[in-house]
Amino acid sequence: MCVACDYTIHRASHNFGWNRDFAPALVAKSGSTIHFECIDSSAGQLGEGSTVQSVVDLDFGKVNPVTGPVYVEGAEPGDALKVTIRKFVPSGIGWTANIPGFGLLADQFTDPAIHVWTYDPQSMAPSLYGPGGRVPLKPFAGTIGVAPAEPGLHSVVPPRRVGGNLDIRDITEGVTLYLPIEVEGALFSIGDTHAAQGDGEVCGTAIESRMDVEATLEVVKGMKLESPRFTTPGPVTRHLDAAGYEVTTGIGPDLMTGAREAVMRMVDLLAADHGMNPVDAYMLCSVCGDLRISEIVDMPNWVVSFYFPRIVFS
Repeated sequence: MCVACDYTIHRASHNFGWNRDFAPALVAKSGSTIHFECIDSSAGQLGEGSTVQSVVDLDFGKVNPVTGPVYVEGAEPGDALKVTIRKFVPSGIGWTANIPGFGLLADQFTDPAIHVWTYDPQSMAPSLYGPGGRVPLKPFAGTIGVAPAEPGLHSVVPPRRVGGNLDIRDITEGVTLYLPIEVEGALFSIGDTHAAQGDGEVCGTAIESRMDVEATLEVVKGMKLESPRFTTPGPVTRHLDAAGYEVTTGIGPDLMTGAREAVMRMVDLLAADHGMNPVDAYMLCSVCGDLRISEIVDMPNWVVSFYFPRIVFS
């Protein structure tokens, strides 16, 4: 329990979507620090003891639950909500899955697969990946946002201008995030906590892991943001950089095709060099490899690169 927090929201107070009409789980003053108990992105359907059949049986109506919402006093449309991430309290258990029909290479990896992770929630030492390698960990919340102005229930899956399922690995401890406010009170929620993820989350899942999050919420009047922005307190890839990278590329006139080709080539490389099943290589890419746009000005062809950290196998 957070001794410095003003409030706690228990994990029973969650929703499977965004709605400006959801009743607040909490009314808080601007500047309050809140302890959020979050559920993993499967809402507990996947985890310790899960099998491939568990992935087959996954109920998509119960994915990406978000804890909240918090009504922040004084928040009005046109303001911004300043969210300072104070701390993550990890559970030590996580999962990564290939879910049929989901992910960048869904047409190539059509069968379900799952890997269950265990890690030390105190030391957060790199976690062993059964098929090979150890993945450095970096906790963050994949879904973090406020309610949209448009009435009705909105899916939690796609990201929005008010935040939501951003899946930005670098919104982690010490980061300050600013979200545009569209409704009175902001109605802030958070969830989809991860122990690690690569930029792009290419198979559609990271190391999905139940965690608690401590965050401070402050209203910034009249900021008029068009989309989220954030500030990091220092380097963002130091946990991966030490041994360099293997890099594959996709080159052509379409960025999505280039992204797919860069990932496909890395999957092939890992499978060949480390004797991995391709789907295991694909899931590993999702939790620690980074998609980057390397060049987007030399028309008609653009370059997308996929960086895989060599430290995983060192």
